[in-house]
Amino acid sequence: MALHIVANRPDPALLRLPWATCLEEWDDRYVVPLPRGLSRHIVRIVRLGARTYAIKETVADVAFKEYHLLRDLGRLGLPAVRPQGVVTGRVDAEGQELPAALLTEHLRFSLPYRSLFAHGLAADNVPSLIDALVVLLVRLHLEGFFWGDVSLSNVLFRRNAGGFAAYLVDAETGELRGSLSQQMREYDLTIATENVFAELLDLQASGSLDEHAEALEVAGSIEERYAALWGELTDVEEFSADEMWRIEQRIERLNDLGFDVDELDIVTDLGGDQVRIQPKVVELGHHRRELQGLTGLDVEDGQARRLLNDIASFTAHHDLGREDRALVANRWLIDVWEPITAMIPPDLRGKLPPAEFFHEVLVHRWYLSEQAGHEVNILDTARDYVEHVLPHRPDEVVTTPPDNRDSP
Repeated sequence: MALHIVANRPDPALLRLPWATCLEEWDDRYVVPLPRGLSRHIVRIVRLGARTYAIKETVADVAFKEYHLLRDLGRLGLPAVRPQGVVTGRVDAEGQELPAALLTEHLRFSLPYRSLFAHGLAADNVPSLIDALVVLLVRLHLEGFFWGDVSLSNVLFRRNAGGFAAYLVDAETGELRGSLSQQMREYDLTIATENVFAELLDLQASGSLDEHAEALEVAGSIEERYAALWGELTDVEEFSADEMWRIEQRIERLNDLGFDVDELDIVTDLGGDQVRIQPKVVELGHHRRELQGLTGLDVEDGQARRLLNDIASFTAHHDLGREDRALVANRWLIDVWEPITAMIPPDLRGKLPPAEFFHEVLVHRWYLSEQAGHEVNILDTARDYVEHVLPHRPDEVVTTPPDNRDSP
């Protein structure tokens, strides 16, 4: 049987991986020490040159289904891991057939939920994880994606200005439709509640989560949080023609949640006395797109909002309110962002992405300023953070490929 690789961005180094060996037996010549979540399949993370892949053994038909589904989600701009290829036709030295393999691009600076708790995540942060999961589920449902196995285990989390952003990592049970019925959405919510409850109990049993944390209450909040966000994004709102300002108010509320309204359905009655509005197309990333347009920085939406606030503070501090906003943002980039992020030592760049490092420096300045009784200079704050805090954070990414990692 001939080895067959289907890939959307072919990497010749893939041919040098030991496909004739069970994935479970791959050693540290190929596998890098990045955290992996729980999975019903054997999964390994490998580094080939500058690229890192997650490889999962599964059945060929399932691998191709998930590969194409993840590609569709990527085209829709949804937060999911990027599929790189499917490998079939694997046989071992005795000629025995081996499972197919699905390759996805490893999501930099992401962690499975268990690793977050292993790194010291407190019970107080659990609601932030749930919020990230709910936002992800709502976005998927808006695009007609039925998940079928919603859980913390099937998500990777990135830090997002003190909170988290969630990315779908396992679409094996998923299905992309034109739209979802209420029953299908409710089924996903039921599965989410049951799975998250079990996962939190498991964390408590292992000692990774405070035993006094209300696992049932937290898991039960998923439906409430989902309903609130779904309603804000989709509900019909009716008002009189004298209250047209409510259109802008609705858009501003969505912007505050991080969503842009790409299409709004506005209907009036025959006399024009009553107005009904309903968002038809909403897209997360309002602050992210605004920051990228001003500075070119591409970060998570919560991080973007924090950076935009710092740009606003910089504008006020230097009395630049009458200047062109893009010019002010460029000055902030040169005077503040670049000097601060340049302070990250090369050997510590695997700790946090630059935008999260910047956010933590801002939080650190608040603590230092409170202790000092006056506002501490941001550059002095960054130096103190790099010296006293950053070295003690766990690594969240492999920054330097091990020698000869892409060679057998």
